[in-house]
Amino acid sequence: MPSCSSNKKATALSKNYELVWADEFNGNNVNLDNWSFILWNAGKVNNEWQQYVENTDNYKIESGILYITATKTGENKKGGYTSTRLSSQGKKEFKYGRIEFRAKLPHGTGTWPALWMLGSNHEETRWPLCGEIDIMEYVGYEPNIAHTNIHTKSDYGYTNNKTAVNLKTAEEEFHTYGIIWTENAIQFYIDSPENIKNTYAPSPKTQENWPFNQPFYLIMNFAVGGDWGGKNGVDETIWPQTMEVDYIRVYQRK
Repeated sequence: MPSCSSNKKATALSKNYELVWADEFNGNNVNLDNWSFILWNAGKVNNEWQQYVENTDNYKIESGILYITATKTGENKKGGYTSTRLSSQGKKEFKYGRIEFRAKLPHGTGTWPALWMLGSNHEETRWPLCGEIDIMEYVGYEPNIAHTNIHTKSDYGYTNNKTAVNLKTAEEEFHTYGIIWTENAIQFYIDSPENIKNTYAPSPKTQENWPFNQPFYLIMNFAVGGDWGGKNGVDETIWPQTMEVDYIRVYQRK
């Protein structure tokens, strides 16, 4: 049972923040005012096996849910899979706020879905100097463990700025994966803003450890295999697999 103090904090948070943007996926197709399809060949990053395509075999919106599906289209190796990657770069970018995704995750060894953000100066400074906020990453060989990560120039790749959260129903139920991002800190939570699981607040702040004083854009993708997702191989018998996203909501201080 939440304490009285945590209830007060949650109430204060809801009063101090207002909804400024959302995608509830209530239409019949991906809203191109919000999202761009990113088209990549397999292996472009992280030795991932999937090709990112714009193909309705890999995405759909139905009954208020976005379905992002990775499917096996060839041999069980790099290039043998297709999937979808959506980015809000240049369309919906935000600086600070409470940002949350509500999603249900796929299962099986070799799955690697993510809900995350990159700094809007990515094209100029490139990664990792632009900064990265991984609101949710999931590798199927570790079922029911949701990961959060921060990547900066001072600590990137297999970063130390991370946490792993046991979430027994990650694959069976929708959960809310969110951050509270201010000029001082990024706090990661699951299901409720008072359920903080990790806080990133370096001091002193420098360009190399705090690129989080600029707008960031949103990314949703479902990778297959790769350096992390494929660490224990890829089970070729499980496909297709789908990440379901109920909504994305962005709140900012009044």
